[in-house]
Amino acid sequence: MARQKAQAPPSTNLQPRTLILDNGADTIKGGFSSHQDQDNTSSADQCHIIPNSISHSTRDRRTYIASQLSTCLDFGELAIRHPVENGYIVNWESQKAIWEYEFFDDGAKARGLWCEPRGTNLILTEQSSAPIAVQRQADEMVMEEFGFGGYARVVGATLSAFASSPFDGAALEAGVPAECMLVIDAGYSHTTVTPLLHGKVLQSACRRLDIGGKTLTNQLKDLISTRQFELQKEDWMANQIKEDVCFVSQDFDSDLERVWRGGMKDRRKIDHSIVVDYVLPDYEEIKRGFARPHDPSSAARKRQLGIGMPREDLVVIANERFSVPELLFTPSDIGMQSEGLVGTILQSQNPLPVGLWQASLANVLVVGGTSKLPGFVERLESELRSRLSDDIVLRVAHADDPIKHAWTGGQRLAQDETALKQVIVTREEYLENGDGWMRRKFLGKSGG
Repeated sequence: MARQKAQAPPSTNLQPRTLILDNGADTIKGGFSSHQDQDNTSSADQCHIIPNSISHSTRDRRTYIASQLSTCLDFGELAIRHPVENGYIVNWESQKAIWEYEFFDDGAKARGLWCEPRGTNLILTEQSSAPIAVQRQADEMVMEEFGFGGYARVVGATLSAFASSPFDGAALEAGVPAECMLVIDAGYSHTTVTPLLHGKVLQSACRRLDIGGKTLTNQLKDLISTRQFELQKEDWMANQIKEDVCFVSQDFDSDLERVWRGGMKDRRKIDHSIVVDYVLPDYEEIKRGFARPHDPSSAARKRQLGIGMPREDLVVIANERFSVPELLFTPSDIGMQSEGLVGTILQSQNPLPVGLWQASLANVLVVGGTSKLPGFVERLESELRSRLSDDIVLRVAHADDPIKHAWTGGQRLAQDETALKQVIVTREEYLENGDGWMRRKFLGKSGG
């Protein structure tokens, strides 16, 4: 009987380009990297921030896909739909439409984001402990629907271990992860706490606080609508107000006392250094709202009513400026039976070996768009310090660009061919071994 010829192992050759997609609930951070580039410099400038949404305007009756939103002139009552909910892609029909417009249509060439999937590797981020059904659907869309030449599905926080470290004197080569790190990602849907060891997620110690930028925006919208001006259909406007005027208080009780007034007979004076007037946009004369110092005079009230002068729509923002972000540290303010951010961080340490506590807490990295609120990092560090023993060294660093930080880590990972081969599954390997083998590799288990 003739001897069968041994079958050649599947090719592990990488595609020359790698598309890194930090696929967030609010925005996609996307751009390219290559292990073949001679100049392996890392730059957040090469990362594009793309709205991960499909929006419909009731004013101009147009639908805007992703970056088309930049052409919208009237954001009033804008209906925004996100394909990602609670950190997971739940609407692949919308996500596919967004990816096709941004990366595969002819118009993407002008934006510098076009790619041919078969000749491109894809690094796609996901949340830790994602349901298997969600992972399977993502894998099928990437390999079957789009047909990428190589693919890696990674927890977003792990890419931060490959980025340039914001800690003093810590400079690593491309493709080399930080030894130990605790990543606090204050994002759109929630805030996650992810301990990492040599770039690997310690799953048993991951924790999640179900409060993020969306929660804060909704709370601010509810407070303003109840007290002053109806904003329930104005998600875009409420989010801009939050980004423009909100901050994290370092002493909540003291700041609340400074703006509290019990009633008409209360003679306490309000501290007007905290109170601001926010002028709302009308999308005709005023394209974007803006804040200015509070004016308590009668002339200001006449402007609001349009007496003797053009009417001006504005809201007075006082304790809302800091009481809304306070939810991150005191979720019980809205009835959530949950620890605040600091308590969540301490909970994440309990499953770890005691020997890792010091290494983890000495390398706390803060990322995510919500962390850009003024005072966030300072409050986190001071409150965490107060709950730790004096013999534990605590270092908290804020990423230079907290929104793009994970993406730059993916960029540095993709610049090192050896490190990239460890995480990428090539198309040939996928066709040879199947989706089950691929998922086991993404879990760090043996592909055999």
